[in-house]
Amino acid sequence: MAKSALLVMDVQRDVVAIADDGSGYLPRLRRAIDGARAAGITVIYVVLGLRPGDPEVSPRNRVMTNAVRAGLFTEGAPGTEIHDDVAPQQGDVVVTKRRGSAFSGSDLDLVLRARDIDSLVLTGIATSAVVLSTLWHAIDLDFGLTVLADACLDTDPEVHRMLTEKLFPQWADVVAAEDWIKAIAPQ
Repeated sequence: MAKSALLVMDVQRDVVAIADDGSGYLPRLRRAIDGARAAGITVIYVVLGLRPGDPEVSPRNRVMTNAVRAGLFTEGAPGTEIHDDVAPQQGDVVVTKRRGSAFSGSDLDLVLRARDIDSLVLTGIATSAVVLSTLWHAIDLDFGLTVLADACLDTDPEVHRMLTEKLFPQWADVVAAEDWIKAIAPQ
C-alpha cells in the first residue's frame, strides 16, 4: 500500500497576497491539511527561500531574477513565511527549496526516503510553477501522484484549468480536495 505525503507548496504570505482571488482557496487548503493529519498522512510544507544577497540566483534565470526584483522570497523576510491560515503544526515538516520544483536545492527527497513515502499529493501556488515543476520532477523519481485541483492556484485561471483538466491527468490522479478528504477519512 502506498505511503503518502501532502505537499503544501509556496503558500507563503507574499505569494498568497499576489495570487489569492477570494475564491476560498485558503480554507479549502486548510481542510485538505486537516484531513491529511486526521488520516495520518505526513504534511510537508515547501517554501522558496533565497539567502540574503541571492547568491543562488543566476542573471540567466528570468523567473528567479524577476522574483528578486519584486523583493520576493528572501529567507527571514515576513512575506516569505508560510501563511498563518495554513501554518504548520508540530510534527509537520518544512522544506526550503531554491528553485521552482520542491526537489530543487532542497532535502525533500531525503525526507521522503527516510519516511518511506512513495506517493505525493500536490497542492500550492502556482499551478504553472511549483506544482508543474514538482509534478515533472516527481514523475522522474517514480512517485505516485495526486493533484488536488482546487487546492492549487494560479494567477492565470485559464492556465490553471488547462493544466488540471488536460495535462496533469495524463500523469496523475486529479481530484477535488473534498473528494480526496472523503476518500482518506478514517472509517
